[in-house]
Amino acid sequence: MNSAAAPEATHPASELESGSQASHKGRILAWAAWDWGSAAFNAVMTTFVFTVYLTSNAFGGEDQASAVLGGALAIAGAAVALLAPVTGQRSDTGGHRKLWLGVNTAAVALLTALCFFVFPRPEFLLLGVTLIALANVFFEFAGVNYNAMLTQISTPQNIGKVSGFGWGMGYLGGIVALLAVLQLFVQPSFEWFGASTADGLNIRLVAVFSALWFFIFALPVMFAVPELPRSKQGAGLGFLASYGLLVRRIKAIYRTSPHTIYFLLASAVFRDGLAAVFTFGGIIAAGTFGFELKDVIFFAIFGNVVAAAGAVLGGFLDDRIGPKAVITGSLIGLLVAGTAILVLGNDNHSFLGMEWAGTTTFWIFGLFLCLFVGPAQSSSRAYLARLAPAGESGELFGLYATTGRAVSFLAPALFTLCIAIAAPLVEPGEAQRWGILGIMAVLLVGLLLLLPVKAPDKTEIAVVPAV
Repeated sequence: MNSAAAPEATHPASELESGSQASHKGRILAWAAWDWGSAAFNAVMTTFVFTVYLTSNAFGGEDQASAVLGGALAIAGAAVALLAPVTGQRSDTGGHRKLWLGVNTAAVALLTALCFFVFPRPEFLLLGVTLIALANVFFEFAGVNYNAMLTQISTPQNIGKVSGFGWGMGYLGGIVALLAVLQLFVQPSFEWFGASTADGLNIRLVAVFSALWFFIFALPVMFAVPELPRSKQGAGLGFLASYGLLVRRIKAIYRTSPHTIYFLLASAVFRDGLAAVFTFGGIIAAGTFGFELKDVIFFAIFGNVVAAAGAVLGGFLDDRIGPKAVITGSLIGLLVAGTAILVLGNDNHSFLGMEWAGTTTFWIFGLFLCLFVGPAQSSSRAYLARLAPAGESGELFGLYATTGRAVSFLAPALFTLCIAIAAPLVEPGEAQRWGILGIMAVLLVGLLLLLPVKAPDKTEIAVVPAV
């Protein structure tokens, strides 16, 4: 704990340490149910089904549609970067963390449902990417409040396990959601109107299903986890004045706990790479490795099983060896697996006298990517929660979102740039593979920035001004 004090400073203890020293299983389950429900947006909409639909030939070709989607997500990231920390700060001071979690979750569900109106024609591409981009903005806002709740439901002794359990629930929820999508819409087990592929009806109905799935499983946390008490710190500040307070607090954090800022910057970069692995994973499977939609979903199901196991295992390791070691090992694993996919590509290779097909490459190393993404995400959240000053988790996780989204253009932009550079140099349809190079570059830079950052147990808690 930081023993330093500034005249205007308050809350030298972390929110985690000053909170309850006993966790409630019911609250943890209700909190993790939100992660379970969010898989319908993360896995179904933005990774394995709807974005694959948006980047299909029906919307003008894989390369062009992938570039448009990447551009839209970059713009969405800029909006999150500008707004997230202040929205987190205001939910802290106003005692409205749970309220804004509910409002933003409902917005994501509504925008997801509106994707039903994205018909498989080029003129609907802009509508589709706009809805997905806006939903991503509100999803990030919801995530600020959701992540901040981690300090309300966990203790210093189990925060890694609780964070890993949440991520694991998200991946398992993705499995169930994807199986339902597969059996009802993609490879229907029985005849019904929702199985019709005319005008992409089955995939458009997937959007409605995903919206309902997310909304329903987000409800338990609204009843089980109590709302924050209203804080007098910063209460009554106008929206623009909140930015002034934010700047003063960032300066105070840098002055009294600089490694908190260093971690925010390093994690911003590698988390952008992690997000890109999921955002473009299904697209690469379909465009580069020739997976049909049903194959993409089968891979997603197995991938989520592996990712859930990785997140839970990473959570246990987090509480024992610390989050930095877990994140570092995960990033190294991601770089090895991603580089193998890039180098081997969709070509056939001979290995120990056996034929190695391109699809085998993606199955093996793609599953390794899934294994390492979960622990890196979970331990990043737990790392920052350990450093949040009392009463400031929402604002700090807002900065977490902002620093992430401030560079969220990076991986999509490099993914797009690498495709654009490769396009005139390779056969048509082969350029997408080289987008992987951009994602790996972002992960490598993030790892190099993380290495000099101190672990949370060696970092003092920031002392921040009240107003």
